[in-house]
Amino acid sequence: MLNLFANMMFIGVILAAIYVLGSRVIKLPLFVLKEISVEGMSTNQLENTKLRYITRQEIESIARNEVRGNFFTVNLDALRETFKSLPWVRSAKVQRTWPSGLKVMLEEHSAFAYWGDTALVNRQGEIFRAPTDEILPVFTGPSEESVSVIIDQYKIFNKLLEPIKQNVAEITLSPRHAWLVRLENGTLLKLGREKIETRLRRYISVYSQSIVNMNQSIPLEYVDLRYPNGFAIRLSEAMPQVSRKTGTGKKL
Repeated sequence: MLNLFANMMFIGVILAAIYVLGSRVIKLPLFVLKEISVEGMSTNQLENTKLRYITRQEIESIARNEVRGNFFTVNLDALRETFKSLPWVRSAKVQRTWPSGLKVMLEEHSAFAYWGDTALVNRQGEIFRAPTDEILPVFTGPSEESVSVIIDQYKIFNKLLEPIKQNVAEITLSPRHAWLVRLENGTLLKLGREKIETRLRRYISVYSQSIVNMNQSIPLEYVDLRYPNGFAIRLSEAMPQVSRKTGTGKKL
């Protein structure tokens, strides 16, 4: 028993010595963080990309105010979450680089559309909030869960509109799931809740034969395609072109 107790005491002294020595070693000036490299990364995280929206000032502010500790003691998880809090950051990775550096890899959101007047939608169908004045389509829906449905329909609508060289500027999905589509030329298409693609094809099929000639002289305010075998139109004396954004210099 005495030998066992003596061995345990010896092991305890050794571990305490290692702890004290290690604590002193990791505090040596050799391991003070001296460099933070920041790179952009793609969605698949397999290649580097150039950062477009994240500014040098934002990175320097985090480096100056949020990086605490040295090479061994810096909290990588907390630092990663701080970078993720930047408006344009979708994901972030932070790694140590021996012996006194950090490597930060940031994936930026790729804006696909505006979400009403309050946010943006990225190409993954995620809603985020960041300042921009890009020219983008505008999506409006009853809830954020409807984003993916609107994105899918936006792609289908634009594909169908290719023969008449028109594009979608705005899509509104009502709480009752009725579809309103405003084209870049300002015309509003009322598609309703059923057979929306069939109704859009009906508009496209007669556009080049009759509507286009009418539209050259009197702009169309809207086309109501909710009728079983036809549609109704409303003419406007002056119909401005619709930009694919909600306003110049828009800040979200």
